[in-house]
Amino acid sequence: MTIDPKDMSLEEQFEYLKKGSVDIIQEDELKERLKRSQETGTPLVVKVGFDPTAPDLHLGHTVILRKMRHFQDLGHTVIFLIGDFTGMIGDPSGLSKTRKEMTHEEVLANAETYKKQVFKILDPEHTVIDFNSRWLGKLGAEGFIRLAAKYTVARILERDDFSNRLQNNQPIAVHEILYPLAQAYDSVALRADVEMGGTDQRFNLLVGRDIQREFGQPPQVVFITPLLEGLDGKEKMSKSLDNYIGIEEPPNEIFGKMMSISDELMFRYYELCTNIPLSQIEAMRKQVKEERVNPRQLKAQLARLIITDFYNSTQAEEAAREFDRVFKLKEMPTAIEERNIPSSPQPIWLPKLLTQLGMTSSHSQARRLIAQGGVYINGDKVTNPEQELDLSAPGQYLVKVGKRKFVKVIVT
Repeated sequence: MTIDPKDMSLEEQFEYLKKGSVDIIQEDELKERLKRSQETGTPLVVKVGFDPTAPDLHLGHTVILRKMRHFQDLGHTVIFLIGDFTGMIGDPSGLSKTRKEMTHEEVLANAETYKKQVFKILDPEHTVIDFNSRWLGKLGAEGFIRLAAKYTVARILERDDFSNRLQNNQPIAVHEILYPLAQAYDSVALRADVEMGGTDQRFNLLVGRDIQREFGQPPQVVFITPLLEGLDGKEKMSKSLDNYIGIEEPPNEIFGKMMSISDELMFRYYELCTNIPLSQIEAMRKQVKEERVNPRQLKAQLARLIITDFYNSTQAEEAAREFDRVFKLKEMPTAIEERNIPSSPQPIWLPKLLTQLGMTSSHSQARRLIAQGGVYINGDKVTNPEQELDLSAPGQYLVKVGKRKFVKVIVT
C-alpha cells in the first residue's frame, strides 16, 4: 500500500529510503528533490536498469527491487528499464574479460521472464516498464559519435575493470568502452532524478551524472545498494557459484536454503531482504547474543517472510512444517519428484545423471558433492565420483543430493 508522504516528515522519508543503502551521491540533493516533490506534488523519476543476460532472478536482485518498492511506497515513479540494447553489449562491470555477446532474441526472451518475476516485489500498477532500444536504437552511428565526444578515454580507463585489464595485458573491446555512455544516455532520455545500482555500478552511475550535465539536465542522484552475499557468506550471490536463492524456486527449497545460512548472515538478510526496521534487527541480534532466543527461530521467521513475499503466507507455513517433518523428525518429504528414464544396455555415469536431473549445475559440481559424501542412492552414500548407474532393467532409484534434493528415478 502506498504511504502518503504527507504523513511523513522529509527526514522520515529520507531515512525510510536510506535503510540498507551503501552510499547516496549526494544526500543533500536527494533531500532537496524530495522536498520539491512534496511541495509540487510531482513524483521523482527513479530509474533502475536491468540487462537481461540470464533468465532467472535471485534474492540478490531483490535488494534493489525492494528499494524501488520503497520509492513507490512514497508515491514516486519507478522505471524498470530493460536493457535490451545494452544487454547485447554486456556490462563489463566486475569482469576480467569481454562478456560473450548475446543476440537480441536471447535478450528479449530473458526480458519476458524478468517482467513476470519482478512483480513479486514491485507494484505492477505503479511500475513503468521500458526498453532502452527505444532511444539507443535510434541514435545511429552519428548519434553515438556525438555521445562519445562528451567523455574522454582517460576518464573511461579510470574504471577499475579496465585499468586492471590494461595492467594485465588483457584486451578491452571498443564496444565495452561505449557501455557506460549508453547507460548514461538512458538517464538523459528518461530525465532521471534518481538512478539506483549495486556497488559494482558506481562508475556507470556517476558517468550518468556527467552526461546529464552535458545535455543541460540536473545530474541524477546516485543511489548505491549493497551486493548480497550468497549462502556461503563470502562470494556475491550468483547462480554460477550455486550460492543463490532463486525467487521462483519452490517454497520448500527456499526454506531449506535459508535455514542453512550462518547466524551472522541471517542478520544481513534481515536488513537487505525484509522491511524489518534496523532497531528491531539490532534487538534480535542482542537477544541471540544473550542466548534469550534460538537463532534457528529467527531463521525460520526470515524464511517465512521471504517465501510470503514470493508466494503467500500459507505456502510459507507449509514449507516450515515440511522442513520440520524432514529435518527434525527425519521423515521423507511428502512429495518427491519422479523422473522416467528409458532402459539402456549402457550404464550412465552418475555425475552426468545428476546434471541431467538438474540436481547439480555441472559434472564437476556433481563429482565434488560425491567426493564430499553428499550423494545417496537408495539410502546408501556414494563416495566414488566415477560410479555408474545400471539402466539395463526396469527399476527405481531414490537419489538424494545434499539435505534437501530428492528425485525418484524410474527406469522403464
